[in-house]
Amino acid sequence: MEDEFAFISNITPKRSYQKTLVRGIGDDAAVYSGTQNMDEVVCVDTMVEGVHFRRDTLSPFQIGKKGLAINISDLAAMGAVPTYYLVSIAVPAAWTEGELTDLYKGMDELAKKYQMDLIGGDTVSTKDALVLTVTAIGIVEKGRARFRDQARAGDRLFVTGYVGSSAAGLDLLFEKSLDGVFTEQEQSLVKAHQEPKPHIEEGRLLATSSKRIALNDVSDGVASEAHELAESSGVRIVIEAGALPIHEAMEKYSRQRQIDLALFGGEDFVLIGTAQEEDVKQLQVIFHKKGLRFQVIGFVEEGEPSVWLKEEGQLKKIEKHGYNHFQKRG
Repeated sequence: MEDEFAFISNITPKRSYQKTLVRGIGDDAAVYSGTQNMDEVVCVDTMVEGVHFRRDTLSPFQIGKKGLAINISDLAAMGAVPTYYLVSIAVPAAWTEGELTDLYKGMDELAKKYQMDLIGGDTVSTKDALVLTVTAIGIVEKGRARFRDQARAGDRLFVTGYVGSSAAGLDLLFEKSLDGVFTEQEQSLVKAHQEPKPHIEEGRLLATSSKRIALNDVSDGVASEAHELAESSGVRIVIEAGALPIHEAMEKYSRQRQIDLALFGGEDFVLIGTAQEEDVKQLQVIFHKKGLRFQVIGFVEEGEPSVWLKEEGQLKKIEKHGYNHFQKRG
């Protein structure tokens, strides 16, 4: 297998059997009808030791916390309120019971913040690497779930937080390891990678807005997520390099490195989306009153689904360059 995205496309069912299904494969989470007033939202993610995390960059507590956070982020991208989660874990002999307890404590700390209940899962052994799979469930007002296919020509592209910080933090961890000594600024980047904060409040503001909004979360980098919006909506997206929100702690990096980390680094878990130009100012006011970021970083045009970077008046096409599990590595 060379491309996970092509594989997923190939196995996506051509029909559905349940009349209550609202949205299946192809978004951050699946949506199906729940109660009279609410839809159910469900997503699942797997973290594999040595692929998605290393024990010299994350503590067991942080591995657990991040494992739940990335699922909550998917719920945020749908505009949902988190409610439940399930955990399946495959454990190698190298992991102690104390370390596993810490891993679950990490999930529990985040679950308490969002009042999520752990309702089940599975525990098995494995020979080599630890494998953590979390399923998260949430609810959203009927008809208010946000999808990737709502972008239209004339819309503005936005993000709800800094981008590139997590990748910069991972670079620092590779350089200094988990027990390294970091400056205050470096520590802010390291924490962005180790303990990402899902943008549930931002997602809820966007879900309860009556505006047409396309939404995604930044797990694989701004470029990859913008491609998903462009492909789902059948539009061309232009990212303005100068508008990308870069944390001041990244000032030591060259401008080109900052842009590369923002576009291709991933794991920022902020939200990226599009809104109509006439709605942007109102959304900015709403977010500002809540002390939240709403940063316009580009625009949407008619054209073949694609993503372009505008920098110093020049346009450059950006290839889909997110993390792909089955690409050959050097």
